Amino acid sequence: MINLQGTGVALITPFLANLEIDYVALELTIEHLIKGNVEYIVVLGTTGETATLSATEKESIFNYVAKIVNNRIPLVAGIGGNCTTEIVKQVSEFNIKGYVAILSVSPYYNKPTQEGIYQHYKAIAQASILPIILYNVPPRTGMNVSAETSLRLAHEFKNIIGIKEASGNFEQINFIAANKPQNFQLISGDDPLTLPMIALGAVGIISVIANAIPSQFSLMVRQCLDGNLADAQLAHYKFLEFTRLCFADGNPAGVKAAMQHLHICNDYLRLPLVNVTKPTRDKLLVELNKL
Repeated sequence: MINLQGTGVALITPFLANLEIDYVALELTIEHLIKGNVEYIVVLGTTGETATLSATEKESIFNYVAKIVNNRIPLVAGIGGNCTTEIVKQVSEFNIKGYVAILSVSPYYNKPTQEGIYQHYKAIAQASILPIILYNVPPRTGMNVSAETSLRLAHEFKNIIGIKEASGNFEQINFIAANKPQNFQLISGDDPLTLPMIALGAVGIISVIANAIPSQFSLMVRQCLDGNLADAQLAHYKFLEFTRLCFADGNPAGVKAAMQHLHICNDYLRLPLVNVTKPTRDKLLVELNKL
């Protein structure tokens, strides 16, 4: 059983001006997160601009992060896509050294039925040595993983250990929380919904904004988990505008702008993503300075 309680961070991928991977800034980011007391790091999720990376670059990042972290905190590998055969191959060939689980986003663009989504995850679960975390994010994939499908997978496969739920649908979230197996872990996939989801039984968050403010955000999550909702609410409200601005011009453009201000990395992005606008940047940095 892998404990995913607390704050996981969807790690950014820093780039140099020539858009090659900036490994120096990547190490600085990792150390910033560990110093900020986050519980684990998710490598090559959406926030890592994974869609713009080559297979060679992905392998290099996976290995580099494992080397720098050196088992100080758990690592989760983001391996997902819309070709089941290819994802099964990647999962079965993955170098698991340093990693405790795989986060796999539901198939996008193809718009599979619920049975297709079930069969996709079944194939991945049967191929993987590591435990699997489902990832439901309908605004990006175009298809919702229904609560019934998530629960079917949770009950039938012991190595499917949790779900990063980013549907924002509280009827669905409630149903999963009420009917999941005891050890199946519900994880918020949406920063501003972390507090209410933990109140419903989520074990934590896989966060974007914690790239920039790991100590502040992870403290709020621990307060939630400890039942200290009064202090957690105060922090939650303080984060709201910063969070909104981080996503206003796309992810990870906002959080990279914040991290540039903190002198952790530059805010270079690979197309089709572009930098935040100046008005957004100015407002974002005002909120960051408040935090």
